Amino acid sequence: MGGTDRAFNSVSTSHSLDTFLRAKGSKLTAKTVAVSIILGAMLMIAARSDAHEVPNDVVVQMYLKPEPRQVVILMSVPLEAMRDVTVPLRGPGYIRIDEADESLRDAVEIWLTNFIKVYADDSLLGTWSIDAVRVSLPSDLSFASYTTAYRHTNGTPLPVTTDLYRDQALLDVMVTYPLASAATDFAINPDLGRLGLRTTTVLHFMPEEGVQRMFRLVGSPGLVPLDPRWYQAFGRFVQSGIGHILDGTDHLLFVLCLIIPFRRLRPLVAVVTSFTVAHSITLIASAYSLLPNALWFPPLIETLIAASIVYMALENIVGSRWERRWMIAFGFGLVHGFGFSFALSESLQFAGSHLLTSLLAFNLGVEIGQLMIIVIAVPILNLLFRTVVSERMGTIVLSALLAHSGWHWMSERAAALSEYQWSWPAMNAAFLASILRWLMLLLIIGVAVWLLYKVYRRFVMSTT
Repeated sequence: MGGTDRAFNSVSTSHSLDTFLRAKGSKLTAKTVAVSIILGAMLMIAARSDAHEVPNDVVVQMYLKPEPRQVVILMSVPLEAMRDVTVPLRGPGYIRIDEADESLRDAVEIWLTNFIKVYADDSLLGTWSIDAVRVSLPSDLSFASYTTAYRHTNGTPLPVTTDLYRDQALLDVMVTYPLASAATDFAINPDLGRLGLRTTTVLHFMPEEGVQRMFRLVGSPGLVPLDPRWYQAFGRFVQSGIGHILDGTDHLLFVLCLIIPFRRLRPLVAVVTSFTVAHSITLIASAYSLLPNALWFPPLIETLIAASIVYMALENIVGSRWERRWMIAFGFGLVHGFGFSFALSESLQFAGSHLLTSLLAFNLGVEIGQLMIIVIAVPILNLLFRTVVSERMGTIVLSALLAHSGWHWMSERAAALSEYQWSWPAMNAAFLASILRWLMLLLIIGVAVWLLYKVYRRFVMSTT
């Protein structure tokens, strides 16, 4: 409908300009052309004045509840996100509530149900019905729970005298998907990213039995198993780990700093294994709530990650022995593990009841990503040092470039960190419990260092 209106307005604009020019005669002057251009621009602006802009942030509240013979979805969506849908209005733009039902159902079909796919036991539920639809005030809090949302959506609509602007209204809807037989595994693909520049779907999964789960989905997240099996969680988190190490520029540069001067098999095994063990410890510890619950902790870790790049690059320049680098790699690995945990925390909602499996899978994905970097980087570095520049000079130049990038990151992150206020924690039972957790973590780290030392001592002696 919007495209037809725009085409009609363009034709009308051209016709008006043509009539204007014929009225002035065939002789065009600069003044005539200027007036024509201004008139055309004004008509085009007027033609677009009724178009709805794409909202910046759209939040969709959604409940999905399987029942014996159907799946019920309740949704609350800002009506302004459903553009190019004509809603009957009155006065200065108030919705005609008593006449809006048909247009609201059209909006639901065009913008919602056509882009939501529900699966039961891996089978797509291809049919659906819009059972209830209504507009609500922006201050309405009925979607705080499934019970109140269900009662509200199927309840009495707003009075027809309610003065509610179109772009301030919430559209509440109930959609049902029939089930041919009982099902146990459910998944959803909510392709709702087009509703706004940034669309966030807060999805509550309400199974008849088992744990209720909440998901925070950004954009169009693809297929989301609502109660994943262990192999589904494993595969998802392996991919997530690989993607994180390849997308995280700071982690990637640190790995390069580790391997630039040590590209033979034995040094690589020693250094990379130390880094892997260390970040595995803090990654798992973070998932089990051993992180400090303070706003300054994430920016502190990000600053230390940048500092690790600077230090390792400078050590490459002045020279380093791999027999001691494994200890430095282990120390910085602890820091990077906390950094990995920040990315993992946003994904743990997809783990279901398989927390440990997901942690191990994410860690495996990180190791696969590191191995990919090493497999690609080592031959390139060897070729570079053999044909272009000497090894020592190449190590200094590359490390200087990495130190330069790390220094800028460290300066920017340290400036952001300085904006946070520091205060001593209250000496209470919660603080003492956190101290005990940290002591336990330090004990685990100490045992890991001792074991690595024993292994590497034999490893070094066997090479001499």
